[in-house]
Amino acid sequence: MYIVSNFVKVTVPNYLAGLPIPDSFGGWFRLGVKDWLALIPPTIVIGGISYYSYQTIKQARAFGRINTMIRLDEKKVVDFVEIEDIGEKMSLCRCWKSKKWPLCDGAHGPHNRATGDNTGPVVIRRVKPEENK
Repeated sequence: MYIVSNFVKVTVPNYLAGLPIPDSFGGWFRLGVKDWLALIPPTIVIGGISYYSYQTIKQARAFGRINTMIRLDEKKVVDFVEIEDIGEKMSLCRCWKSKKWPLCDGAHGPHNRATGDNTGPVVIRRVKPEENK
């Protein structure tokens, strides 16, 4: 643990203190070639961390949103299905990937394989009165 502590408390601050960062805007134009070369490694590290952070946030936003294509201009997507329209049975999409929204078209299969999810449709079926007994 001493090695990590020493690196964070001593080595990094000493390295940063030795960088040729000018005090004014005009000072950037007075830097020599060696000074610019000394600034390349920390610039690459900062750029890499920034890019990785951006990609992580972008990916989190993509996975955080369930609905990525169905009527995105609406505040809330609501559909009504009349009971007379059901017939024997009807499968309703729960993964938000169906091209036949609100009906399921099996798009949850590729979604489940890609994400490790286990979602499936809501299946509504009409039970005949004699089956209820």
